[in-house]
Amino acid sequence: MTQAYASSQARANGARRPAPALRLSALAHAAVVLGVALHPDAWPWGLATLAANYVALGAAVFFPRSALLGPNISRLPRAAVERGEVCITFDDGPHPDITPRVLDILDRHGAKATFFCVGERVAAHPDIAREIARRGHTVESHSHRHAPVFALYGLRGLRREVQAAQRVIAQATGREPVFFRAPAGFRSPVLDPVLVSLGLRYASWTRRGFDTADRNAGRVLRRLTRGLAAGDILLLHDSVPRVVEVLPPLLAELRERSLKPVSLPAGCDDGRGDDGRDA
Repeated sequence: MTQAYASSQARANGARRPAPALRLSALAHAAVVLGVALHPDAWPWGLATLAANYVALGAAVFFPRSALLGPNISRLPRAAVERGEVCITFDDGPHPDITPRVLDILDRHGAKATFFCVGERVAAHPDIAREIARRGHTVESHSHRHAPVFALYGLRGLRREVQAAQRVIAQATGREPVFFRAPAGFRSPVLDPVLVSLGLRYASWTRRGFDTADRNAGRVLRRLTRGLAAGDILLLHDSVPRVVEVLPPLLAELRERSLKPVSLPAGCDDGRGDDGRDA
C-alpha cells in the first residue's frame, strides 16, 4: 500500500459519520433530556430508556462481525472477489517459534498474508516483525497488550493502547499499521472515534478456525474451508502450534480452488481507495 493510499484512507476516515449505534445512543440521550425537561415526572421512563441504551451498546460488543459500532471489513471488496483473492490473517503474534515456521510455509506456497500483532510481543521480538514485513506480508495492529478487558476501556485507555501499538510496530517494521482488530474481536462501543482519529480501519473476518480452542487440525480446517469463496477473510493464530498443521492443507485447498491469498491492504486496494465491503 502506498503512502498516498494510506493518506487517502486517513482523510476518508476523518470525514466518516459516527457509528450507527453511537448516533442512536446520542439520539436516545437527547430524547431523554428533552422529555424529562418537558415532563419531569417522566424521569422513570428516561432512566429505563438510558438503561436499555447501555444494554444494547454492551450487547453489540459480542457481535464481532457487526457494523453497529462502526465500519467493519469482514470481507474483501468486490474487485478482490473478481480477482479471486482471499486473505489469511494471523492474530496474537509474533511468536518466537511458531511465526517463523508460518512464514516458511507461506513462502513455500507463494502466499501473502496479514499478521495482526500485539504491540508488547512486537517489542519483545522486533526481528520477527521485521521479517514478516521483509517477506512481503503486512503487520497490522491487535492492540498493545491484548488485555482481556480491552472492550471496557474508555476513550483515553483505548487511545493509549492503540497509539502504543502503532509506535512499536512502526519502529520495528518502518510502517504504521492501517488496520486494527480488537483482542478476541470484542470491540468497545467508543473504539471507532479513536480509530478515525488515527486513520485506522477496523477489520474482522469472514470465517474463523477456532484454532486456539480446538486441538483437532482437521476440524479447524473444515471450519475455514466450508463455504470458502473469493473475498473471504480467514482468521488463524500464529501463537498456537496447530496453525502449522492447518496451514499447508489450507493453502493447498486454496490453490485447488484457484483462490489467491493476498495481504489485507492488497485485497482492499480496489483502485478506488474505499473501504471495500463493510459488513
